[in-house]
Amino acid sequence: MKQEFLETFLKISDIRTVIFLIILAVLFYAINILYRKKKMGFSKVVFIGTGMGLVLGLAIQLVGGFPEDPSNVAWIQEVSNWYKLFGTGFLYLIRMIVIPLVLASICNVIINLQQGKTMGKLVKYTIIVTLIMVAVSTIIGIIVGVVLQVGVGENIVTDATTQGKEITSVASTLLNLIPSNIVSAMVDGNILGVVIFAAIFGTAVWWINQEDKELAKPLYSGIRAFHKAMVNMADLILDYMPWEVICMLANTIANRGIFSIIEVGKFIIAIYIAVAIQFIVHLVILAFHGCNPLYYIKKGGATMLFAFTSRSSVGCLSSTIGTLTDKMGVNESTATFVASFGTTAGMQGCAGVFPALLIVYVCNVSGIPFDFITAIMTVIVVSIGSLGIAGIPGTATMAASVSLSGMGMGAQFSNISPILAIDPIIDMPRTMLNVCGSMVNAIIVDKKIGTFDSEKYHNMNKKQESKQ
Repeated sequence: MKQEFLETFLKISDIRTVIFLIILAVLFYAINILYRKKKMGFSKVVFIGTGMGLVLGLAIQLVGGFPEDPSNVAWIQEVSNWYKLFGTGFLYLIRMIVIPLVLASICNVIINLQQGKTMGKLVKYTIIVTLIMVAVSTIIGIIVGVVLQVGVGENIVTDATTQGKEITSVASTLLNLIPSNIVSAMVDGNILGVVIFAAIFGTAVWWINQEDKELAKPLYSGIRAFHKAMVNMADLILDYMPWEVICMLANTIANRGIFSIIEVGKFIIAIYIAVAIQFIVHLVILAFHGCNPLYYIKKGGATMLFAFTSRSSVGCLSSTIGTLTDKMGVNESTATFVASFGTTAGMQGCAGVFPALLIVYVCNVSGIPFDFITAIMTVIVVSIGSLGIAGIPGTATMAASVSLSGMGMGAQFSNISPILAIDPIIDMPRTMLNVCGSMVNAIIVDKKIGTFDSEKYHNMNKKQESKQ
């Protein structure tokens, strides 16, 4: 009975579990000293927390003898169970506020628009810039995949239970984005559906204000107060990011067997290279638009790291918006709309680079020729398939499934099983690129609209370490 209590209830039945929990407590205390006592900057503490998580994850693997399958090592799973309490619990808290934050933010944006055509320009430029950027990321994914010959020489072990998602028409895909029930959209995490509802509701309230300002006054006050409360709530939660990145990254590394990573090492290298190239493209585009790329890296570094460790575009939404508005000089309306849109459509990592690389991979392992026509089709299919992919960990699998089916390769979906086995490792750079893409898109759109504060973007004298 005592053993069952330790193994099943407490999940602490091994001395190694106790040791790594103590180590985590020590690291937490160290972060507390640096952040609370020493008043070290937020970004620096996040960097330090990331390094601690990396070392801690490798230490767990080392003590465990680098097991091929960590899920079969009881004490590692016990450690992981406790680490999830903090890491995954942090993500749950963030997800808890995402829907009301988006709802409040979009409504607040709409009611503060000075004229109706402003929203039309914002939507137009957002869609155009988003689709162009995801197409560019797809092209980069194709080029890297072809050059590195991902999948060539791989020994594929297929899983008969793995099936692709049946492809739907473009019209049906767009129709499914419109929420038939706003409550269901909220429950299902349909961010774009919530954005559509909030935009229409905000427009309706704005319309009331044009007709009867006294009647609209309580609605305006309520929306603004609700928005402020949600922003404050986000700040309270995000303040604990330096601690949580330790647990999230340590868990990711500890739970992935070294051997499964080596098997598809070329694919891992390819996606990191593709992400790096797309990131460089971002910097070039920013420079072309008159924005110093170094300021972008410095001001957005903490948010990028949060995206890398959390593997959740939606989870980073409030941090993304805060970085854009508080540090990069992007208008709040643009930042909120473009960043929210980017958690569902046009994600350059999960729905751009990744599906493109997978299509090249599947062609190589299946003996299907990858020619110029196939490449053109890939860009079109992947770009369209980027619509409606929710920004939460793991949903890149759906984007890959849709893309493969759209290319007529649905029957080959089981061939990507080795890739899915190491999904957390490749999901980290994918998610970071998603968030970076949203930030760059927002800057471009804001400059097109003419509301971008270039002076604020280039001002490094202001306090830039405020919590996001």
